[in-house]
Amino acid sequence: MKKLFLIAILFSTSQLYAQELFLFTEPASNMAKGNIGVRLNNMLMENAATNSYKYHLIPEVMIGVSRKVMVHADAFISDETNKFIAEGGSVYAKYRFFSIDGIHSHFRMATYARYSFNNAPVHDAAINLYGHNSGYEAGIVATKLINKVALSASSYFSHALDNDQNKFLYGDGNRNAINYTLSVGKLMLPKAYITYKQTNLNLMVEILGQTNLQTGSSYLDIAPAAQLIVDSKMRFDLGYRYAVVSNLYRQETQGFLIRLEYNFFNVF
Repeated sequence: MKKLFLIAILFSTSQLYAQELFLFTEPASNMAKGNIGVRLNNMLMENAATNSYKYHLIPEVMIGVSRKVMVHADAFISDETNKFIAEGGSVYAKYRFFSIDGIHSHFRMATYARYSFNNAPVHDAAINLYGHNSGYEAGIVATKLINKVALSASSYFSHALDNDQNKFLYGDGNRNAINYTLSVGKLMLPKAYITYKQTNLNLMVEILGQTNLQTGSSYLDIAPAAQLIVDSKMRFDLGYRYAVVSNLYRQETQGFLIRLEYNFFNVF
């Protein structure tokens, strides 16, 4: 029994990091080398300008390139213009440069960057490179796992470009922002590991903020979420994000994120 428990713990911490799989942020931990994951991110956001909900579909592929490097590629599809069309995509890369590992705890730090291209109309002063703006961003993230609780914090710089022919409407001086996040998650079930095939239930809450470097205008969101991991391969997430501070203009300040994910182990 002790051997099975140790194998399960090692599997969960080296393969899936169950307590660290946050919805709205990425932790410092990476996928294992040779693993490939596919996601369907479904965002249903309330549009304050039209009092209606807008749907964003973001299919995503993740690859564990090495023990320290992983990459993501995704596409942006939405009905923002009342037609369900492809609008762009992004490429994301993360490099884990520091790690202290133990059986029941670890601490990790990573740096990351994203480049996004998008042809959708620009309507927000807030910069969002995950489905709204073209541009680039880079930052650092630190994650601490202690038994069944994970803490993760990040800070990153974003720069907005024009969305093809759709110009950034808020002036060149407002293209830069600093972002900051804090995420806390806890493994609720199972109470004790017997096999890695057990279903995991994680509960979490995330705090997400941005400040425009020119105007000082900011937003701060809170996003509670629940997550199921089945057979250590399939993942089902449900989160709701809403603003608690908002003087940086956004049309969509609250809504749902529903994520479906499947992981393929040891592909290469």
